[in-house]
Amino acid sequence: MQNYFHDLANLVSTSARAGEVTFLWLAAETSDFIRFNKNAVRQAGAVKQVAVTLALVAGAKRAEMRMMCTGALAHDQAEINSAIASLRNDVAMVPDDPYLLYNTAVESTTHVVTGNVPDADTVISNVIAAGDGTDLVGIYAGGAIYRGFANSLGQRNWHHVDNFNFEWCLYHAADKAVKSSYAGADWQPSDLNQKMQFARQQLAKLSAPAVTLKPGAYRAFLTPSALGEITDMFNWGGFGVKSQRNKQSPLQKMIDDGQSLHSSLSLSENTRDGLAPAFSQDGYIKAPHVALIKNGRMADALVSPRSAKEYGIATNGASAQESGESFDLSAGTLAQADALKALDTGIFVGNLWYLNFSDRMNCRMTGMTRFATFWVENGEIKAPLNVMRFDDTAYNIVGENLIGLTAERDFMPDSASYGERSTASSHLPGALVSSFKLTL
Repeated sequence: MQNYFHDLANLVSTSARAGEVTFLWLAAETSDFIRFNKNAVRQAGAVKQVAVTLALVAGAKRAEMRMMCTGALAHDQAEINSAIASLRNDVAMVPDDPYLLYNTAVESTTHVVTGNVPDADTVISNVIAAGDGTDLVGIYAGGAIYRGFANSLGQRNWHHVDNFNFEWCLYHAADKAVKSSYAGADWQPSDLNQKMQFARQQLAKLSAPAVTLKPGAYRAFLTPSALGEITDMFNWGGFGVKSQRNKQSPLQKMIDDGQSLHSSLSLSENTRDGLAPAFSQDGYIKAPHVALIKNGRMADALVSPRSAKEYGIATNGASAQESGESFDLSAGTLAQADALKALDTGIFVGNLWYLNFSDRMNCRMTGMTRFATFWVENGEIKAPLNVMRFDDTAYNIVGENLIGLTAERDFMPDSASYGERSTASSHLPGALVSSFKLTL
């Protein structure tokens, strides 16, 4: 695929005429997808796709189009040439773009991380063996992900990561199930078995009669998965400089009023250790590390090239959406093995679901508990908890009510595969909080 990218880049680059700059963005993958139900394969397939976005700039005008290619230049060349001719016609008719900005410095990079990603037969045999005797429901996606950028100025950037993500539930009955996941670049059956064993232990506890708590505030432990749902809400415009300047950030009180989260909480966009490419579709090299929240206080913003041009500031290579793609939340000191003991009496929140803002400007959010969420007494799980709704602000949950974060963190790739497999990821600890408000 890398050779194809460079050949395609040369074709697109040499097509530029005087006064023009051509751009190429390649998003490709070779992936296996396997769906399981009742611990058996229900659907399996392989996808090899190459999506190409072409752009042409003439002066302050820009036009672009996206197309699917075969990955063989001999077959794609005619369509690429036709697309560039079409873009040349389009760019003559569009108005000047006052916020057009692209990298004119040639900064070429190559990043390749190969891993031990199994073939489909290995995945199937390992999963069915690990889930023997359970009603396992899940989906596996794994393989190579490629991203490439090139322009007619001579810049070439290549990104290749091998990765897999297996998310599954062990189903008990009605709305009771245990959700778990195994992801990374080095598939080890022993690691899968260890996670499956922990899920089995939680599944056994779901057989006890479920309890429904009265609305109120409860001490709680949020797993990394549950905490990730909350930090994902921050990503709805929380860190983009445009939303901040327009006073639309859900974290606006941290910017304007000096509101803060807990002093132990530091969140960054850690491109260096994530799965996302370290370059943008405008050719800018992303900052390897951007501190978004530092010691509980708002730090830097994500700045796209368009926002940089609009506000007269420097870009740090953020996407057009100015959202984080490689969240990294600093660890604490609480041992994960001691989480129940530290919780003592309260709620063990395995997962949260269907989150939305109930008061965006106060960063108040609402959602549902789901899957393996338990009532705990004296550090021991007593009963599963029926689905309940929470409604609380981030300033409470991970602000004044945060007791501590776990020393261990989970690396969680985004499982989205609509159109293409996502390269977003999060690296998060669990959180112990003194108060978590349930409303019904």
